[in-house]
Amino acid sequence: MSQESSLVPIDPTLLALIHGAFGGDGALMPFAKEIMLIECQIAGTSYRDLEEVEPSLLPGQLLVLKREPDNDHDTLAIMILTDGGHHLGYIPRAKNEALARLMDAGKLLFGRLESKEKQGTWLKAQMRVFMRDF
Repeated sequence: MSQESSLVPIDPTLLALIHGAFGGDGALMPFAKEIMLIECQIAGTSYRDLEEVEPSLLPGQLLVLKREPDNDHDTLAIMILTDGGHHLGYIPRAKNEALARLMDAGKLLFGRLESKEKQGTWLKAQMRVFMRDF
């Protein structure tokens, strides 16, 4: 049998899929996965004006985490914001150290709202924090 007859044609769709797995520099891009790190209540909601934003908060909604190392009360503070930039509160101090260290090391962390319950003027909001691992 000749070498030519043992060649198998490649489907162009498969070739495009394989090519899409590579970054612009030709390096293979690994699959990204979301790893759930903690579940917590959003701290400090009673100090925020959330009347306007509360009705639009929905379970499963993406929450942005932003380090605030210059915070006067906690140098490991992590702000929680909506994807529109509205400040909801903070990761509780008792749970923020490992998350802050991961963020400071360049890891991508984000949150998802799990539930919310209005209790008088206080918004009780539960969330999960995830790390996107590449």
